[in-house]
Amino acid sequence: MYKLLGGFAYYLRYQEIKTDCAIFRLHNLFTSVLLFACSVIITATQFVGQPIQCLVDGLPKHVVNTYCWISSTFTMPEAFRRQIGKEVPHPGVSNDFGDESAQKYYTYYQWVCFVLFFQGLACYVPNVLWHMSEGKLMQTLVMGLRLGICDQSEKDGKKKVILDYLMTHIKRHNSYVIRYWVCEALCLINIVVQLYLMNKFFDGEFFSYGWKVMDYSEVPQEDRIDPMVYVFPRVTKCTFHKYGPSGTIQKHDSMCILPLNIVNEKTYIFIWFWFMILATLLTILVIYRVTILSFPKLRPRILHAKNRGIPLEICQAVTRKVDLGDWWILLMLGSNIDPLIYREIISELAKKIETDSNN
Repeated sequence: MYKLLGGFAYYLRYQEIKTDCAIFRLHNLFTSVLLFACSVIITATQFVGQPIQCLVDGLPKHVVNTYCWISSTFTMPEAFRRQIGKEVPHPGVSNDFGDESAQKYYTYYQWVCFVLFFQGLACYVPNVLWHMSEGKLMQTLVMGLRLGICDQSEKDGKKKVILDYLMTHIKRHNSYVIRYWVCEALCLINIVVQLYLMNKFFDGEFFSYGWKVMDYSEVPQEDRIDPMVYVFPRVTKCTFHKYGPSGTIQKHDSMCILPLNIVNEKTYIFIWFWFMILATLLTILVIYRVTILSFPKLRPRILHAKNRGIPLEICQAVTRKVDLGDWWILLMLGSNIDPLIYREIISELAKKIETDSNN
């Protein structure tokens, strides 16, 4: 398992230079790795076993297994409500009496590994777009000042470079913050679209999947209908036709066990909860960004809250003279530079801005 999934640890490594927020990284990195790992595990037969095993008399088992896997299997939805062991042998398995309209076919479990893989790619796209547009600006500005252990002359030289850059490019960073916030909005759009598509993929069962699983534990034992078995049936039926010795078409009815669905149902109940949590966090984040954009008076207080060592008056003095993009650059610098050095930079920047304004 470690050899199989160990390579994903590279994407979860600690980032020395931060150009985004934690929720953004949860969507881009953690969720992508989660979906890729689930896709790999589902395809690893050494952990989940063979995806299908069918019971049939008079035919080679591997032929029936292959046919039923590629042609899909079916259940009888009405049989889920019947008593197991007395009316039906397994949930969803009963005699259809030739009524093909009463059959519900399941094909999506064949595509789960591919769907999870493409979901992971979709979650990683905003991260790629942001790093392409960011252009390592923050890494260039930090210049190794994340830890303030350096010579005083070197420290003063780097502080001067940062201050010169900020004064020279003041009110020119609005496109920087807009690009980043657009990428954050793309994360929310991606999660909402994926939730909708997963609901379509599972025939309209995904939106209510998690709620049904939570309600399942509160239902009396004799009335329970496992919602996970309904979405990912563990036992299904399959019909195989072949020519007999005299050329007559023979119908072979088989009952198939789907061990892979045991993994699928646990995978998607975790994904359901995680996507709901992530959608909520991203919605709050987008609302927070709109609030920052709409109420400029909040910006100095946010800057002060993130860097308690800087007096609120200095934060207000700096924020009044800069645009949203400059404020965002200063906020990100506070997350990447040693707090003492950062306080000196902000204090000197406030003096320079005030001097230029007076002149």
